[in-house]
Formats: sequence, structure tokens, C-alpha cells
Amino acid sequence: MAKIFVYDAYTNKMMVYNRTENDPMPYSYGSTLRVKEFRGSSASPTLWTTTAAMEAWNLTRRRYGSGIHVGYAFKRIWEGGHGTRSQHYAGVSFDVGQGQGSAARNAIWNAAKATGAWGYVEPQSMTPTWVHFDRRYGKPACSGTTAGYPTVRRGCVNTYVLILQDALNALGYSTKTLDGKFGANTESALRAYQRRVGLTADGICGCNTWKKITAAVVGIGRTKTVID
Repeated sequence: MAKIFVYDAYTNKMMVYNRTENDPMPYSYGSTLRVKEFRGSSASPTLWTTTAAMEAWNLTRRRYGSGIHVGYAFKRIWEGGHGTRSQHYAGVSFDVGQGQGSAARNAIWNAAKATGAWGYVEPQSMTPTWVHFDRRYGKPACSGTTAGYPTVRRGCVNTYVLILQDALNALGYSTKTLDGKFGANTESALRAYQRRVGLTADGICGCNTWKKITAAVVGIGRTKTVID
């Protein structure tokens, strides 16, 4: 049974669902995306995404018109493998078509691009054996990039807060909960981490703090302090 957080930017609310591996993802169309397909290689009992990403998936799947092999669409940051600002960690990025031929991948790419719903559809020259698209959101905290995480602070609600909470807990700075809501406990944990690494302990996760945290936690593996 997976616990799935779905952030809705229209209402600025985080919704929670409990689904089995063979159940469809919340907000996905029919059974075109099951929980086990969305999680891919992640072993996590806790997953997250957004209504916008599911809407973009639905549009792409309908336009393509048949099954799409999903390599994975999700990882927790400490599971590593996709860089320090991967949108897979935010649950809004898809790598698909790995088990399909080039003609099918081209058709998937064209379908994703034609929807206009994805913020980014990676050029085929960069992904010759799969198709990548994502529905990232928020202005990146670091300048000069479109892929970075946005600044999060007390009062924020989104999947980037889930990334932060998950990372802090993995590093031993307890946020008490893993809920995508930046409250007093998350701020306290962040300030403690910032003090330890020599950053201004302002309780705001901006560019420099994201760089420190993501570099520290990617690939360390599951720790006893991780909250599910």
C-alpha cells in the first residue's frame, strides 16, 4: 500500500491517497498509469506528484492513443541517481518509452509536445532511447536555470517542501512529519542544518541551501531518521 500526496496548485492544498501497486494513480485517466509504474525503481512507501502533472499525463496518453511504457516518474532524493535538482524528486517528471522502438518513442515525444501541457519536453537528441517530459512549477531559487527547485519558506505547501522535509529527515534533522507543509518543525530543522553547514540560519531554503542539502543527501541511501 502506497501513501500518495497530490499537490493541487489551483487550491494550494495537499491531498493524500492510499493505493495498492496495481491501482491507478490519483487523477490519472482510467488505468493508464498505475502506482507501480509511477514509482518505477523507487522502493518508497510514500510518493508524491501534482494534479497538473497528472493532467499533462492524461492529455499525452489520450493523444498518443495506446500504452506507454513508464521507466519511472519518481524517486526520493536520498535514492539518488538523477542529480541534485531532478524533477523526478518532485514527482512531476516522466521517463518513458524505454521498452518501445524508435518510431513509438518519436510518436510519444510528438504527443507530449503537441499537448502544450508539459513545461519541458527534452530534445530527442539528448534522450535517444527514452522520452523525458516534466511539469515543474515555481521560479527556481538559483538564477540561470529552469530546472532548479524554487525557494520554500514557512507557509509554503507543495512537493518541493516534501523534498526538503525528506532530505532533512534523511540527514538527521527531524521535521516530525512528512506532509509537504512548511511549518514550525520544518523551519526549526532547517535552521539547525543551516547553522551546522555555515549558512545563514534564516529558515528559508533558497539557492545556497538547496545546493548544500541536495549535494549532502543524494545517494546516501535510506537512514533510520527517514520519515515515511
